Amino acid sequence: MTIIEVELPDDLAIALAEFLKRVGYDDYRTLAVDQQQAYEMRDAGEKVRAALADKGYAPR
Repeated sequence: MTIIEVELPDDLAIALAEFLKRVGYDDYRTLAVDQQQAYEMRDAGEKVRAALADKGYAPR
């Protein structure tokens, strides 16, 4: 397990939360080498999105 800590100003935290809300599997698939990597990228993005939401950055 890897723990990542990042300090972001509020505007960047909001921007990242908005991005992760909008990005979808097709976006990851375009950048991945294969389907498995796309799913792994999406899962990682969802974990970051959830962590941002826990800190109060959960756009509607």
